[in-house]
Amino acid sequence: MDIGSRIRNRRRELGMSLRELATRTELTPSFLSQLERNQASPSLGSLHRIARALDVPLFQLLTDEGQSGCVVRRDARVRILPPRSSLVYELLIPRLGLPMEVFVVQAREYGENIATSLNNPTEECIYVLQGHLEVELEEEVYLLGPGDSIYFQGPWLRRLIPRGDETLCFISAITPPIF
Repeated sequence: MDIGSRIRNRRRELGMSLRELATRTELTPSFLSQLERNQASPSLGSLHRIARALDVPLFQLLTDEGQSGCVVRRDARVRILPPRSSLVYELLIPRLGLPMEVFVVQAREYGENIATSLNNPTEECIYVLQGHLEVELEEEVYLLGPGDSIYFQGPWLRRLIPRGDETLCFISAITPPIF
């Protein structure tokens, strides 16, 4: 099921009109209608506002339920492709909604800040598998390469920037969940 269908289904489940959802999200009814028909791509910020208004976690709009059990096979990973982003997240845990999220993240754009500012305090560990990642925490800048890792409190994060000409691939473990 696609994002638009998930939004429409949840809105209808709550008995909410497009106008009411527009008021709660400060988005226009026409934009929301286009989203529901998959004729527009929302920003991550818009999706956060929609998820809040529909009283669901963001991941519920982005993915299908995921797997049960404890093993996640390589070819069965849940993939999250945020709108207007070059990032690809592959979930390394059976499903979203658990107390911690672990992803393999791939980035193909270089020199662009890929960090997401979060409203809630988090703790995160990043382990670089391939490529190079510049990490700015408060006033310190670190350049990580394959095999390097970094641990930090979410509010310290200022920038994550892929460096070099190789596709960046890293593992991120974060708690509490961001999706």
